[in-house]
Amino acid sequence: MADITDIKAILYTDKTFKLQENNVVTVKTSTRITKNSLKEIFKTYFDITPLKVNSLRQSGKEKRFRGVKGKQVDFKKFYVWLPSGAKIKGLEV
Repeated sequence: MADITDIKAILYTDKTFKLQENNVVTVKTSTRITKNSLKEIFKTYFDITPLKVNSLRQSGKEKRFRGVKGKQVDFKKFYVWLPSGAKIKGLEV
């Protein structure tokens, strides 16, 4: 079962700010979370039932760390459509 600790961050970029004006929240999560489990998290912790959820799996970039090749962690990005008038506490634009 997924927990709120699986949500790593809420993304804040130019694109996500424009989406937040239309009640779409962009969430970065661990790779093991699914759409249904994310909907359950929003229902239990935020008391909001999402209208729609789209997911995107993003693999980590390969980079060099002090001359040694390495790879950043894979993650999933979710676009969560909220009902009109629904607000997440501390996330007002």
